[in-house]
Amino acid sequence: MTWKTKLRRKLIFLHRRTREYLLVGRGLASTHHPVQVHMISIRRCNLACSYCNEFDDFSKPVPAEELIRRVDHLASFGTTLITLSGGEPLLHPELERVIARIRHHGIIAGIITNGYLLTKERIESLNRARLDHLQISIDNAQPDDISKKSLKVLDQKLQLLAEHAEFHVNINSVLGSGVNNPEDALTVARRAQELGFTSTVGIIHDGSGQLKPIGPREQEVFEEIRGMKKSCYSQFNQFQRRIAHGLSHEWRCRAGSRYLYICEDGLVHYCSQQRGAPGVPLLQYTQQDLRREFYTAKSCAPRCTISCAQQTAMLDNWRAPQTLVAFPQPAPQPDPAALFPPPASDELVGISGLPNELQGEAD
Repeated sequence: MTWKTKLRRKLIFLHRRTREYLLVGRGLASTHHPVQVHMISIRRCNLACSYCNEFDDFSKPVPAEELIRRVDHLASFGTTLITLSGGEPLLHPELERVIARIRHHGIIAGIITNGYLLTKERIESLNRARLDHLQISIDNAQPDDISKKSLKVLDQKLQLLAEHAEFHVNINSVLGSGVNNPEDALTVARRAQELGFTSTVGIIHDGSGQLKPIGPREQEVFEEIRGMKKSCYSQFNQFQRRIAHGLSHEWRCRAGSRYLYICEDGLVHYCSQQRGAPGVPLLQYTQQDLRREFYTAKSCAPRCTISCAQQTAMLDNWRAPQTLVAFPQPAPQPDPAALFPPPASDELVGISGLPNELQGEAD
C-alpha cells in the first residue's frame, strides 16, 4: 500500500469520524428525527442460514427509483444513518446508485452483507459511491449445516477489503446460533483485528427477536470478545452483557421514531422481528408518527436482543418517559393494492393517552 493510499484512507476516516460526532451531537440535542434506519433493498439471499428469518430465495430487487424516493423521504426527516440490508443487498444491481443518493443528502450510508459477492471491482464501486460502513457476519471457522458464512470461505474477501476498501469494515459473529464451536467467534474476531477491522458479536434471538439465553462457554467467549482491544463495543452497552447472561433489560425503545425498519414493501416497522407495527407506508409517515412512537412503550423491550434498536435508544434513555402503550397488529399480508392506503392516524397502532409533549420538544 503506497503512502498516498494510506493518506487518502486517513483523510476519509477523519472526515467520516467528524461527521459521525456531529450527527451524534445533533441526536442528543434534538429528538425530532430518526437516528438509524434499516432499509431492505432486496429480500432474496444467495445463502440459507438455518437460524435466519429475514430472507427468501425468489424476491426481485426493489426498484432503484422506489428506494431513492424512500431515501428522499427519510432525508426530509433529517435522518442520520441509513443501512441497506436484506436478504443480501449486493444482489441489488443498482445498490451503488442508492448509496450515492444517501450520501447526496449528507446521511451516513451503510450496508450489511454476507460478503460472498465482494470482488475488487465491487469494492472499488462501493468506494466511488462513498459508502461509509460495511458489516459482514461470519458465524464459524468452517462451513457447516447451520451457516456457510465461514472464515474459511470469506477470508480472501476480507483480504480484498483490507487492501482496497476506503470505508469502515466491521466483522460480526453470532453466539447461540447452533454452530458447532462457540470458540469460532473468537477466531473470527482475532482475524478481524489482524486485518485492521473492528469486531462485534451478537446474541441470537428467537423468532420474535426475544431473549434466547446462551450457554456458559458462549458467555465466556462473549466476554473475551468484548475485552479485545479493537472491538467497537461501547462500555455503556450493558444490555449486551445482560442478554448474554439471560437477564432482561429495562430501557426505552424508540423504534418507530429514532429507529426505523423499512421492509421491501416500503412499510415502517419497529424492527426486523416486530414486523406489522406500526405498518404505515413510509411515504405517508409523518412527524406526528415519529412523535407518537417516541412516546410509545413497547412490551417486547425488556427481553429484546435487537442491538441496533438498543444502541440507538441510548441517546434518549435518560429522558422523555414513555406514556403511550402500543398494541401491535399482526404483520400484513402482501397486497399490492393496499401498499399505500389512506392515513388512518392512531388506528394503525392502538394507543392510550396522548401526552401534551407530542406537540413540542422532548426534554
